[in-house]
Amino acid sequence: MTEYASPDDQLELARVAATGEKHARAQVNQLVHPLIDYHTNKFCKRFCYENCRIYRCSLSKPLGSATAEALLCEWGNASYGWMLDDLTSENRLSKYKALNNASLFDYLYQIANSLPFYERWKNWRFGRRVHVPTYIQAIDPVAAQIFYALRAGTTVELIAQQTGLPRPKVDTLCRLIVNTLTKRNRLYLLDSPKTESLSEQSDDQNIAHQRDIPVIDDSIEQQDEKFHFQQGWAQLDTIQQFVLEALVINNQDTQSVLHALREMDISIKAGVPAEQADVQQLYYFKRKALAQLAGYLKNEE
Repeated sequence: MTEYASPDDQLELARVAATGEKHARAQVNQLVHPLIDYHTNKFCKRFCYENCRIYRCSLSKPLGSATAEALLCEWGNASYGWMLDDLTSENRLSKYKALNNASLFDYLYQIANSLPFYERWKNWRFGRRVHVPTYIQAIDPVAAQIFYALRAGTTVELIAQQTGLPRPKVDTLCRLIVNTLTKRNRLYLLDSPKTESLSEQSDDQNIAHQRDIPVIDDSIEQQDEKFHFQQGWAQLDTIQQFVLEALVINNQDTQSVLHALREMDISIKAGVPAEQADVQQLYYFKRKALAQLAGYLKNEE
């Protein structure tokens, strides 16, 4: 990404890639690969169910114990392809404006970590055809996000945390959404979808329905801890979040993380080019990020 270092250069990269130019598309695909690889592993494993016992996993970090003779599960590859199409579509790249000097990676990172992105993936994964009605979207800019959260059975407290809105406003928006749907006899749109298995067959149908997995809400103390952590996490910059997600949360290999940083031409030490970064510098960067996060959390106590 050296040739597209400045925001103006990255704007040009996004513009050219949106036209389908081969070299620019390859640059963008390379840039977004770490994000897609992380979310493919995260989302696909969350909804794997019995697939890992029957098929060989195609994720970069395989799951399950299927034999070598088992057929390959294509959900991982298909999820990767869907995310690549979603994040690097012509429409998506055309909307990148480099606001506040945000890099193209920053822009795509925020999208990939958003609730709407997760919901779109689930819509694709489970063949859901429910979309947010325009009259719901007109209620408030975050009404669509709250609609999907209600549909997923998310608690009001957690919705407030996810949207960053005060609890009273979330209560009001939830009531408006429910009342609007009720008046139009469309309240069923908030019904949670049934999860279907694509790897087992029954005698009566080609698809066997699975029971929904029960969700146990966090305690008030746990919700409070999560809320403060999310506030502290938001104070870190994009690169700090990426490194901590990779090394601490996702437990990725240090060399893989260094390789990803070099591919994206991201320097983690002032004056040291990305290609010259080493393991010690990466560990030091991680420790500083963790100390900064701990400082924010301590101040919130």
